[in-house]
Amino acid sequence: MTIAGPMSVAQFMAAANAHYYATRDPLGTAGDFVTAPEISQMFGELIGLWCADLWDRAGRPEIAWVELGPGRGTLAADAMRAMAKAGLTPTMHLVETSPVLRGLQRERVPGATWHDAVDTLPGDVALVVVANEFFDALPIRQLIKREQWHERLVACQDTLFLPIAGKPIPDAIVPDRFRDAPPGSIIEASPDAVAIARALAGRLAAQGGALLAIDYGYEGPALGETLQAVRGHAAANPFADPGAQDLSAHVDFATLAAAGQAEGAVAWGPIAQRDLLGQLGIDARAAALARTAPDRADEVLAGRTRLMQDMGELFRALALTAPHWPTPAAFA
Repeated sequence: MTIAGPMSVAQFMAAANAHYYATRDPLGTAGDFVTAPEISQMFGELIGLWCADLWDRAGRPEIAWVELGPGRGTLAADAMRAMAKAGLTPTMHLVETSPVLRGLQRERVPGATWHDAVDTLPGDVALVVVANEFFDALPIRQLIKREQWHERLVACQDTLFLPIAGKPIPDAIVPDRFRDAPPGSIIEASPDAVAIARALAGRLAAQGGALLAIDYGYEGPALGETLQAVRGHAAANPFADPGAQDLSAHVDFATLAAAGQAEGAVAWGPIAQRDLLGQLGIDARAAALARTAPDRADEVLAGRTRLMQDMGELFRALALTAPHWPTPAAFA
């Protein structure tokens, strides 16, 4: 792909990821990374039961399931199966722009409706929105401290992309507590993540429903660079080969929560993924699967271990709900 520069880190990341996701299936052993739904069916099943429980305690209103960045559709398919057993059969809405991934999703979630953005989601029913490893892939802006604060840009030199400091920015843009940070300090922010969280929170406040975001991240704002790339299941230089590798950054859950609250939603968490899945009964589900299919017992145990230990503390879950909806399971 061709990228002209210099440009902001956000523009670089947006262009690189748009090309990357539009041209391949990045998941699985043959891809670049593996997400929780691909590790074990238990993940999607438990998320589906989380939704069904919340729907039941909210009085069983008409709802639409919404998934942001649904990958191969694995989470939606597993959740749909679990929700149906609990009496919930919502309409399925998938926010996805990649033609490659849409094709895979059609195989697993027949009858779904696809959206390019959240603004075309249904406006007449409650929404239960799931975003697993979605917000981390949204573009981030970076500010870097020299003698003054500058926006970080990406320039191309002899076909090599390198980060550089742009023009100084006004102090008013920098949070008060970071203005005197030492040289070399970096601040990250994702305006796109905030805009999507606010748009969905406004929908929840008006229509009812909930959003569950699961991702790796922190409670900020904070100093530090988290922009990273992965290729072939290994860390890579994020400024090398744009469009050929996945770019992501850690999610600032505190800022997402504040964005939701600003639009009238109630924020819950964040809590560790380990605590979420533990409270939802992953151990009981793993035991049941092992009994039903003894030949898969080792696979089931390995999946449980990866979800609870390898990813359990790194990944966190944040919930936003309509003000009149009940406390979501695991967040009490």
